Amino acid sequence: MFDVTAKSNGDTITFQAGTIIQATGWKPYEPEKLSYLGYGSSKNIVTNVQFEELAKSGNLKKPSDDGKIKSIVFVQCAGSRDENHLPYCSTVCCMTSLKQALYVKEKYPDAAIYIIYKDMRTPANYEKFLKVVQNEDNIFLTKGEIAGIEAVNGTVNVDVDNTLVGEKIRIEADMVVLAAGFVPNAAADRIKTVKKTESPAGESKAEEKPAEQAIEPEFSILNLQYIQGKDLPTLHYGFPDSHYICFPYETRRTGMYAAGTVRAPMDFVAAKNDALGASLKAIQCLENIRKGTAVHPRAGDKTYPDFFFQRCTQCKRCTEECPFGALEEDVKGTPMPNPNRCRRCGICMGACPERIISFKDYSVQIISAMIKSIDMPETEEEKPRIIAFLCENDAYPSLDIASRKGLTYSPYFRIIPVRCLGSVSTSWIADSLSAGFDGAILIGCKYGDDYQCHFIRGSELANIRMENVQEKLKQLVLEPERVEIHTLSIDEYDKIPDILNNFAATIDRVGPNPYKDM
Repeated sequence: MFDVTAKSNGDTITFQAGTIIQATGWKPYEPEKLSYLGYGSSKNIVTNVQFEELAKSGNLKKPSDDGKIKSIVFVQCAGSRDENHLPYCSTVCCMTSLKQALYVKEKYPDAAIYIIYKDMRTPANYEKFLKVVQNEDNIFLTKGEIAGIEAVNGTVNVDVDNTLVGEKIRIEADMVVLAAGFVPNAAADRIKTVKKTESPAGESKAEEKPAEQAIEPEFSILNLQYIQGKDLPTLHYGFPDSHYICFPYETRRTGMYAAGTVRAPMDFVAAKNDALGASLKAIQCLENIRKGTAVHPRAGDKTYPDFFFQRCTQCKRCTEECPFGALEEDVKGTPMPNPNRCRRCGICMGACPERIISFKDYSVQIISAMIKSIDMPETEEEKPRIIAFLCENDAYPSLDIASRKGLTYSPYFRIIPVRCLGSVSTSWIADSLSAGFDGAILIGCKYGDDYQCHFIRGSELANIRMENVQEKLKQLVLEPERVEIHTLSIDEYDKIPDILNNFAATIDRVGPNPYKDM
């Protein structure tokens, strides 16, 4: 239920929408940042976007003097795949340069055309187009590193090292085209061009104020009213892409999807398919909301978190830790639930120190009852009991796959699946140890640079909380080794028996829980 206010043709319109697809595209990488490749030192050094504009206008000539192009160099990955600029591949630059090389070949059949690349990336059927260009007589392609670009007397000298021919080369060219990458229109700090101010009557055109560029930190594409920000949260490199390959188009905002080059670098064909996929996900979301069920990843779940506000201390942990913006705050800091945004992960439940958040079929009390119902052997049997909390998305299915493949693990474990490690309450660890369990292990999705947590930050938050638990164990004169946390992806199922067996060996080493008899 989004209340949308938009401007169209100067008019303000308002309407309601059930889902939102952000398809705001990309902008070229700022060429001013490519000065190390000579940009700005000569009119004959242009970007691929500027070269395309020349071709479109029918003015495919040297920009400095409108002369014929006798030789031209295309420099690939200009600012892309570079830690100091854009660390990623922009996908379309290689294909664009091959296409533009044919522009030159068509207009100037005798021109010498050079393409210097780090790696020529033309996936799938595009490889056939690469073969076409390679077979052209006047087009020379070589892998190499740009050692320097210098403008001299209307020409541009390009020095190239580590070429396929095994030697340094210098190319004297009329033009250099820098294959600059693109940046998603997703970040909140946008650069906006301010229009020229018109001259007052009586002033000459020479006195007009030039166009300026101003940073507008408050400028926003969506202008959302979310506690975590106005725009979709971004992942690597500023793209609001899905955090997990199983769920393309998804974002951290329920009912909002990203499509096209704002989501990831891609060409026109891929962007068209991307738009179709995002549209289908949006329709799926509408249907689920109409039924009152969760969208992703707990599809079909009809439960919502229930808050016992009488005991709320306004600590704000639930509102700050919810990855999906499902909780706002009133002026006092009391949570204000937005049920349609909720994905039923239970992270708010695990975050609450007062344990006032629960679901009808999943709560601190329910899991605590499960822990206490597990049979505990007599002390004299000296048989360890270890409890394992496994997330339902990766860890628990991994254990199932490992078992199906005949992999074995210690029989001392008792498994409790949880919605997310972020939903694990520290009280469950305390309940486990007080009930006589000799150790507790948590296994969930990966987090960090290669994170795949289905609930974004659940595993990371659990890791932070378990550090506090281990400090508490020290205070109780219990070994911190009695509690461990691990992460893995579902394709690493073969690791889970070793994780469990190694932890069982650790518990054997540290000995029985001294609170078992109490």
